[in-house]
Amino acid sequence: DPDRKTEVVLLACGSFNPITNMHLRLFELAKDYFHETGKYKVIKGIISPVGDAYKKKGLISASHRVTMAKLATKNSDWVEVDDWESSQSEWLETLKVLRYHHQKLLPPDATNSLEGAVPLTKLGRKRKQEPNRHEPVKKKTQSPDVKSVPQVKLLCGSDMLESFGIPNLWKLEDITEIVEKHGLVCISRAGNNAQKFIYESDILWRHKNNIHLVEEWITNDISSTKIRRALRRGQSIRYLVPDVVRAYIEKNNLYSPESEDRNAGVVLAPLQKNASDSKN
Repeated sequence: DPDRKTEVVLLACGSFNPITNMHLRLFELAKDYFHETGKYKVIKGIISPVGDAYKKKGLISASHRVTMAKLATKNSDWVEVDDWESSQSEWLETLKVLRYHHQKLLPPDATNSLEGAVPLTKLGRKRKQEPNRHEPVKKKTQSPDVKSVPQVKLLCGSDMLESFGIPNLWKLEDITEIVEKHGLVCISRAGNNAQKFIYESDILWRHKNNIHLVEEWITNDISSTKIRRALRRGQSIRYLVPDVVRAYIEKNNLYSPESEDRNAGVVLAPLQKNASDSKN
């Protein structure tokens, strides 16, 4: 059926240190893009802040970062925060987070659904006489408007796309599985180098039909790094982050020269892990 739309879940992984209006805009831009193609229906956005074990310089505690993200999305009817990744004791590859969220969307496996169907026949003997007693099962599988399992796509800015080029930050097979099995949605500034970057990478080029480049015409250059810098200098960040987030930062005095020095000199978890893997 050509009118059937593929359901999409957008997953954004990152530090969200703190979450900004730009992070929230990425979701809106991606959703508009998918709906304008006429082929997709975006059913959910998920923000998954990285855990403390990532060891990035200046990374404040996950509980604060998750709380700020929840405050920021409180009045969104489709973007939510998931703290599964951030509550793991070890740092997790982005691919594993994608797999986890994909898994969560799968219908319970066949054996479960069979067990679930058993009570139906026990409801009453009447069912036995009905010639079409298999009908209810059939109806369930043929949802009129939507292709079966939603696709979980990784939502990123062009900086994440280009980080694929940093040695040891990503495993080649992880990048391959992300673009092959799931897909990337990359929000890039109008006229930016995302296309050139894809062209220069054989893996990305091979799967370029699974990489959606969304042009951001109303440019938004807010970054968490710049927000933290303004806060350290006692400057206003109003209108750059949601007001509830600004209030929370002020109340808890979250960002300071001291917090920025956290993890200074510590090797980033993926670099540590992948460098030692490549030696073995």
